[in-house]
Amino acid sequence: MKRWSVIVAAVFLMTALGLAARPGNQAAAQGSGWVTLFDGETLNNWKPIGTANWRLDNGAIVADSGNGFLVSNNDYADFDLRVEFWIEAKTNSGVFIRCTDPASVTGKTAYEVNIWDTRPEQKYGTGAIVDVGAVDPMPHAAGKWNVYEIIAKGDTFTVILNGQKTVDGAKSDKFAKGRIALQHGKGVTDESGVVKFRKVEIKPL
Repeated sequence: MKRWSVIVAAVFLMTALGLAARPGNQAAAQGSGWVTLFDGETLNNWKPIGTANWRLDNGAIVADSGNGFLVSNNDYADFDLRVEFWIEAKTNSGVFIRCTDPASVTGKTAYEVNIWDTRPEQKYGTGAIVDVGAVDPMPHAAGKWNVYEIIAKGDTFTVILNGQKTVDGAKSDKFAKGRIALQHGKGVTDESGVVKFRKVEIKPL
């Protein structure tokens, strides 16, 4: 019986050590500095403005009509932001950062990291920061899940789409801090497309 107890204890110890070593371990995630803004289950960290029909669907935030935003509850200054998104080609969307007016999010009150494959002026379409950091050629994101990484530090901005830099060290000092906002907008002909967001997380720098 004593020998059996020792074996059981050894198995439990090995299992515990294995779990602790996994990269996805909860304790490791908590110590990484990343803060989850969307957990796939609730919109507790967000406030809707406008007319977009935001809803939860299979672990994602989805909208396919209306014109509006989900605005974060908190302000952020310097940060590394990661967002997964899915769009149709016609979808007009974006991730707005340093939004200075949470009740009125526009390109005049925030920086817009664009998501719009069919934007007429392609240099500020998907992968660009509108009027701050252009892209050439513009990447296309429609019909698949994509990962945005957006780094804002002082007056310098970097955007990485699916592992490729689309904006590298663009400069602007218009806005020092503000909210994060996820957009569903109207296209050129007012025809709305689908946008989905998931796994939204931020690390203050």
